[in-house]
Amino acid sequence: MTDRELALKGIALRRKLLQVIHDAGAGHTGGGLSCLDILIVLYHRVLNVRPEAVDDPNRDRYVQSKGHSVEALYCVLADRGFFPESDLGTLCRYRSPYVGHPTRHVRGIEMNTGALGHGLSICVGMALAARLQEAPYRVFTLLGDGELAEGSVWEAAMAAAHYRLDNLVAILDHNRLQITGPTREVMCNEPLEDKWRAFGWTVRRVDGHDYAALTRALTDPPVTGRPTFVLADTVKGKGVSFMEDVARWHHGVPSDEELARALAELDAAEQRLRGEVPA
Repeated sequence: MTDRELALKGIALRRKLLQVIHDAGAGHTGGGLSCLDILIVLYHRVLNVRPEAVDDPNRDRYVQSKGHSVEALYCVLADRGFFPESDLGTLCRYRSPYVGHPTRHVRGIEMNTGALGHGLSICVGMALAARLQEAPYRVFTLLGDGELAEGSVWEAAMAAAHYRLDNLVAILDHNRLQITGPTREVMCNEPLEDKWRAFGWTVRRVDGHDYAALTRALTDPPVTGRPTFVLADTVKGKGVSFMEDVARWHHGVPSDEELARALAELDAAEQRLRGEVPA
């Protein structure tokens, strides 16, 4: 798919994400919108995964460590055909497997997550397993920047470098906001590039909403013996003006009026991208 086609898909999936969260009355809107473009690139250009072969032993592994933004992952998995799109309408309903954090009861999800700080550790184990099995698959995880306050993240980062896991990629959804405010004020984690390099990782910094830049960062060959850290600069609430860079949308659910406003903005963005109205 071209960058333009992915951009159109990004608009369509933003609509779907907002509608699903609105209808469920629960969800992490801001973080879902900030990480959606990363997930689109992963599942359409990077990951060796197929809905018809979810148990292929050589498939790539993806673990969403920032599990609270699972609604974005559900939307992308449905779009790729891992389960019917109609399943999204059961989000947070009684006995539905589509709950507020990833669970292996959902087709295409590798690991239960939600308690922050666990995903990278899990992925270190998966990457080590691939080496022991001499398997070709790569392992990817998505972290949140508020999550970096968890000490287990840094223990896993140290272990990944120690074991020279160049089949491991950690991506940071760096929107700079967490539920209680800016990360710099809650628990400053800067300078991130210097810290990850000091822990022995290759660091690649990109615009987390630029499909071409994300593709390069996630597909360029790794440095031998070094895990890769992709620092993706993103905007919380990306694509909806009144949600962008606003902390309250971390766990905000749009009202009927807010949903209508947001969908109207996305409709206008699609028209501009298609050249139907002046940019």
